[in-house]
Amino acid sequence: MDAEIITLETKILPGIGYFIVGLPDEAIKESLHRVESAINSAGLTMPRQKILISIAPAGLPKSGAMFDLPIAISILAASGQLDHKHLENYLFTGELSLYGKLRPVKGVLPMVIQAEKSNLKAIIVPEENASEAALLNKVRVYGLENLSGVHQFLSGQIKRKPTKLASKKHLLTTLSPYPIDFSEVKGQEHVKRAMEIAAAGGHNLIMIGAPGSGKTMLARRLPTIFPPLTIEEAIEITRLYSVIGQLEGDGLVRTRPFRSPHHTASDIAMVGGGTIPQPGEISMAHNGILFLDELPEFKRKVLEVLRQPLEEQKITVSRANQIATFPANFLLLAALNPCPCGFHKHPFRKCTCTPRAIIQYLNKTSGPLLDRIDLHIHVGPVDYQQLNRNIATETSNAIRQRVLSARSIQQKRQGTVNSRLTTELLKSHCYLTESEHGLLIQAMEKNKLSARSYDRILKVSRTIADLAGSAEIKLEHLAEAISLRCLDTDYFSNP
Repeated sequence: MDAEIITLETKILPGIGYFIVGLPDEAIKESLHRVESAINSAGLTMPRQKILISIAPAGLPKSGAMFDLPIAISILAASGQLDHKHLENYLFTGELSLYGKLRPVKGVLPMVIQAEKSNLKAIIVPEENASEAALLNKVRVYGLENLSGVHQFLSGQIKRKPTKLASKKHLLTTLSPYPIDFSEVKGQEHVKRAMEIAAAGGHNLIMIGAPGSGKTMLARRLPTIFPPLTIEEAIEITRLYSVIGQLEGDGLVRTRPFRSPHHTASDIAMVGGGTIPQPGEISMAHNGILFLDELPEFKRKVLEVLRQPLEEQKITVSRANQIATFPANFLLLAALNPCPCGFHKHPFRKCTCTPRAIIQYLNKTSGPLLDRIDLHIHVGPVDYQQLNRNIATETSNAIRQRVLSARSIQQKRQGTVNSRLTTELLKSHCYLTESEHGLLIQAMEKNKLSARSYDRILKVSRTIADLAGSAEIKLEHLAEAISLRCLDTDYFSNP
């Protein structure tokens, strides 16, 4: 996630051959062949002597084709085809084709951030990376097409204006609307309510219901009621997607991520990893939503790795040569059927599963993971009369306005969403009267809920009170929060 400035030193010596030192990988060693062809194609001269290139810091492994342009510029300067003074305060990155064209590279935004920290004044990047690099507007960005253009620009033969973008705030406010909306969902008002609470307080949510009841349809509309990205969140997500090379359009991620990995995904695909650790699905869902459909179909090992990031909002990947920490502040949204056939406790369809099969199926979701999910909701079937009604239902925008209002209350009161309340903040902002406390204790004993469940019920009731504009948690707020927490008792304990 963080870039480091790499310095290239090139010396032309008597002899023949090309040598690169400083722990380069194969892609960097091969770059000299691309660089030689690109220099010749640009009408410049590749020295026919011994070329020694040192990449510092020497103890840091380097990889990738992003060093092509810096190597070419370094060779041109060492051979007297560029004045060293023209290179001061510049950062270079880019892959070269055999004909000198600059190709885009990954991770440009972190490079620009590091260039600013290092007091560099300008960065030269491939033209396709220019809009991404210009997001910060603090370092001059020059997007160029080929090596010949870079040489002419540095030697003063041509003039180029730095790439400028509209303000980041303008880019976010000109966001096109979502193509889907909650108004398209018939019925399921209690599920919409649960999703409104989840969006308002940042609470994790699990839905259980028969196939065809609308779980996936509802899940895909949850982003439409989330608050718009702030500029800081957009830059943070863009930085992450830049590292893995998944930026599109003008380079700025404008909507909250909605990641829905297939249930065959491995634990490495979920948390990240590899020889050079890369972010996984949970990091790609940062500041957004991670949707796990058919939750019991995921491998147990995959689900268990979610426990740490759900608590810490980050994930640490340890490998033999490197330890990497990636952000993972996401809302977990899960959906599952109540049994293998999907019709356990269905009002109209008969379940064909044995009690043992139902228990084995539901127990694939571990208790500790279920305990970390704030809201548990049953999604029942929608009858034909509801589907056929032409009554207008509430739009996503109307729900979002209530979510924004509740979030504003939380931000002013404690500076974070209710799902992230610490123990101290919980005591300060979730005070219960004696009657409310008695109701909660009764629910805890009846449903055999854990201490973690106690805290989460309080957080959810605080969010419900915020949606109602109430400064205090009232009995009806607490009762609704309890009703949204006991699904595990109804299904998982009594199949």
